[in-house]
Amino acid sequence: MKILIPSILAVMMSIGVIFIRMKASHKPVSAKKIILPPVFMSTGALMFISPYFRVTSMEIVEAIVVGMLFSILLIKTSKFEVRDNAVYLKRSKAFAFILIGLLLVRIVAKSILSQQIEVGQLSGMFWILAFGMIVPWRIAMLIQYKKLVVTI
Repeated sequence: MKILIPSILAVMMSIGVIFIRMKASHKPVSAKKIILPPVFMSTGALMFISPYFRVTSMEIVEAIVVGMLFSILLIKTSKFEVRDNAVYLKRSKAFAFILIGLLLVRIVAKSILSQQIEVGQLSGMFWILAFGMIVPWRIAMLIQYKKLVVTI
């Protein structure tokens, strides 16, 4: 039960991300649109002020490594194209499936790990994992974007 509500919220957020991503392919991309999501997400690090969410240094390393590995899938499915003298994100059918797959892996891992790790600590680990996934993905997107902008 203690992971049911967060899992339901994660499913709803993932569905939202899929719809946002589909709409984003109709509008030009900017460096600001690429950079801002990790900046906004970084405010979540304030949770670590509370001892309830604190994690060990080894758990931090584990979460970052797993996040970076997951980011590879997102990097591979995020491509840009130039249309009408602007850079657009190409729609990828694989992106939705990868996002759903990552969500399922997350839910299964959380249900297994919640029996061994306290909920607050586990929440902190999964935030680090998500941040460790979004930052490399967005950096790769920014590099791709800047290469295309030079050609316009």
